[in-house]
Amino acid sequence: MNAPRTGEPTASVDADPHRWWGLVVIALAQLMVVLDSTIVNVALPSAQDELGMTDGDRPWVITAYTVAFGGLLLLGGRIADLVGRKRTFVIGLIGFAAASALGGAAVSPGMLFGARALQGAFAAVLAPTALSLLATTFTDPRERGKAFGIFGALAGSGSATGFILGGLLTEYFNWRWCLYVNTPIAVLALLGAFAVLRDRPGRTGARLDVPGVLLGCGGLVGIVYGFNEAETHGWTDVFVLGLLAAGVVLLAAFVWWQGRAPMPLLPLHIVKDRDRAGCFLTMMLAIMGMFGLFLFMTYYFQVVLGYSPARTGLAFVPITLATVAVSTQFAARLLHHVPPRALMAPGMVLGACGMAVLTRLTVDSSYAADILPGLLLVGVGMGLTYMPVFATVTAGVAPRDSGVTSATLNTSQQVGGSIGTALLNTLATTSTAGYLTAHLTASAQPDEVAREAVVHGYTVALWCAAGLMLLAALATALLVTARAPKHATPAKAPVSESVA
Repeated sequence: MNAPRTGEPTASVDADPHRWWGLVVIALAQLMVVLDSTIVNVALPSAQDELGMTDGDRPWVITAYTVAFGGLLLLGGRIADLVGRKRTFVIGLIGFAAASALGGAAVSPGMLFGARALQGAFAAVLAPTALSLLATTFTDPRERGKAFGIFGALAGSGSATGFILGGLLTEYFNWRWCLYVNTPIAVLALLGAFAVLRDRPGRTGARLDVPGVLLGCGGLVGIVYGFNEAETHGWTDVFVLGLLAAGVVLLAAFVWWQGRAPMPLLPLHIVKDRDRAGCFLTMMLAIMGMFGLFLFMTYYFQVVLGYSPARTGLAFVPITLATVAVSTQFAARLLHHVPPRALMAPGMVLGACGMAVLTRLTVDSSYAADILPGLLLVGVGMGLTYMPVFATVTAGVAPRDSGVTSATLNTSQQVGGSIGTALLNTLATTSTAGYLTAHLTASAQPDEVAREAVVHGYTVALWCAAGLMLLAALATALLVTARAPKHATPAKAPVSESVA
């Protein structure tokens, strides 16, 4: 059975008079989660020096968060469906705030790694709950467009905002504030949640699919951890290959079990829907390219151009502003009138064009002439893409499945980020080494050739990122067939209400 298309109400409930204040609360929580995927990156050198971390241990500050976050998302989304979204949202906020305070107060590398893992675990509860709350709060097609425009802008620009805020906090305060900053944000969101959020109670009599949890979360941990380790140890490392193989086997077993489980963790009709499948694939490919952009441009600004952490953060401001402006002022207004793919496919093409512009980088490129146009094009492309993806994925999903549906979208982002970072970093490293071999001669200046080799590696990887975004555009054009909300045929019931 096909799901109702983008923008259709999922249930006939009275509009919440506090829904726009609820959007503020949900947006704060989403911003906090997305920020933490990148805010610590700029602070890593300072944290490493103060805590005495080795170069080999340093990646665990990032890996601990991404593995816990990506691996537990499906569980977090289903918990929200079973016990109630508001209650789960509050638990996620409290846990995330406490874990952030613990990380900021870390006195050893192990304490910081543990705090980051806890952050990731509570983020896995918070992120899908925030999106499912949004989907069940805004059911009117026109209001839904505005709400998802704001949410999409935060999701699309949050990673860049993390670099900005991380650079400013590290340079003018202390690296610890990159973690402490979450606590006041979480407290504000918590007070707002108690005041303005409302939700249906959880599903009485429902049980958690324990075998599904073990297979699904275990498979996702193996995949995410494997790709993170591939960045450090290489693709032929036995441990990396073992993790990836185990992850694939567990996920295959998970899919088999979900077709037979009496109360599945992830009902398969959610991912079998053509529009949702297209959006999941589009999001994964887009994030693969975007994580590569943020990784390489951060190093390019600081290592090649010699920018300070604060200046590096500010260099990402244009991409953030472009994403927010296009998502809220353009995509949100158009989505009610045009099919989602009419925004998503051109958005991905523009993103690919922006990546292509950035492949012209040299060791002395001008920010205004050579870098800014590419960042703006990518920002516009993301603004056109994120908002319709979120709206389309959550359209027509019964409230009982909104949490796990949101978690599946978040999972596609996390898996895409892990794959993209590992794949593009490996490509950049290999290209850099090849350039050095070809150009490092007796008459060459070693330092200059080394800088040119690094930039060459980045540009090769950015070409690959552009290709990934073109693939995302193709996936959108071929798979996402949802009509414009105002032309959609109302369905009698959300898809899973008719599926026992």
